[in-house]
Amino acid sequence: MNLPEQFDLLPQVSKWLLLATLVAILAGSASALFLVSLDWATATREANRWLIWLLPLAGFVVGWVYLKFGQSVEGGNNLLLDEIHDPKRTIPLRMAPLILLATVISHLFGASVGREGTAVQMGGALADQLTKLFKLSPHDRRLLLMAGISAGFASVFGTPLAGAVFGLEVLMVGRMRYDALWPCFVAAIVADQVTRLWGIQHAHYAIGAVPGLTVWTLIAVMLAGSIFGLIGMLFAQSAHLLSSRVKVWISHAPLRPVVGGVILAAVVWFGDGWRYIGLGLAPVAESFQQAVPAWDFAGKLLSTVWSLGFGFKGGEVTPLFFIGSTLGNALAPLLHQPVGFMAALGFVAVFAGAANTPLACTLMAMELFGAPIGLFAALACVISYLFSGHTGIYKAQRAGQAKHDASLHDK
Repeated sequence: MNLPEQFDLLPQVSKWLLLATLVAILAGSASALFLVSLDWATATREANRWLIWLLPLAGFVVGWVYLKFGQSVEGGNNLLLDEIHDPKRTIPLRMAPLILLATVISHLFGASVGREGTAVQMGGALADQLTKLFKLSPHDRRLLLMAGISAGFASVFGTPLAGAVFGLEVLMVGRMRYDALWPCFVAAIVADQVTRLWGIQHAHYAIGAVPGLTVWTLIAVMLAGSIFGLIGMLFAQSAHLLSSRVKVWISHAPLRPVVGGVILAAVVWFGDGWRYIGLGLAPVAESFQQAVPAWDFAGKLLSTVWSLGFGFKGGEVTPLFFIGSTLGNALAPLLHQPVGFMAALGFVAVFAGAANTPLACTLMAMELFGAPIGLFAALACVISYLFSGHTGIYKAQRAGQAKHDASLHDK
């Protein structure tokens, strides 16, 4: 008697339910610790602004520690993606504590970096420790790492659907791996709940009313989406270019954040640039409610590219949220759209273009701002994705399929 194929599926479903849940517990708990540490670092820095002058010293210490003990994990997010594409060796466990401490130090002393990179690296490194424990095959290890990425992303932002799809979408431009659907969704959903069980509260943004579906609204969203994509491309290319140039100019890695830190500290202190360091969540919240300075997005773009280019540790996504929401705020009156609505679209669409993840960002918009914005967010994210070119913030991200026919002819 031949049993239905679903009976053969049960062991696999059960195996990945267990493995993904273990990954989620590890990643969700790590993200909770990280977010509490970030809150402390931000509050301490804001209460003691003189700490900005210690940024060069802090950068040197982190750079030296990575030089001596962290060269095997220096690749960060790109190392995770490379291991998924071409599995070679287990990611050292030291990646998790090193990136956590390095990112908290960056925020404590005033670098402009994010948090997604840290959560993703912790999730991936912790997940990979299960590879040897359960003697997983290279194929299963790929799925485990993808689940770790999803768990880290979902738990740090409180967006399980976006986190699950991000782990599937970020590997290759234009293609997704559906064999990882179950592990990524389980890991993302459970990790988000684990972080919340630790008492973590995620930011919520009130965007006001979403406009009705009109021809002009659609045109406005498409125009804004194209600008969001160009800015996402500018961010990614500038960060990569500066990083490569700095490595040529300053060969000794620990000295790079020293030079960058001195200049950034001076600009912030004497130029009153406090809005543009750290996560910048307060200006993001402002951008949904009222007009903010039109140059805010440029200030954050420059400070983040500078910080990352000179070797400070952290992520890119939260700064991209800042850049996008303030840019959307600036575009709102020009396109005759509500400020909160355009800020919300920019929040997700600049990230969609810079990371080449339009589906994850569309889901994020719906999770953060409500389902009614979904149609407009999808349009803005897809247009941004198309206009951002074939580069992105993750160098190890591969091109599975060209974004449009013209790019096929160019190759």
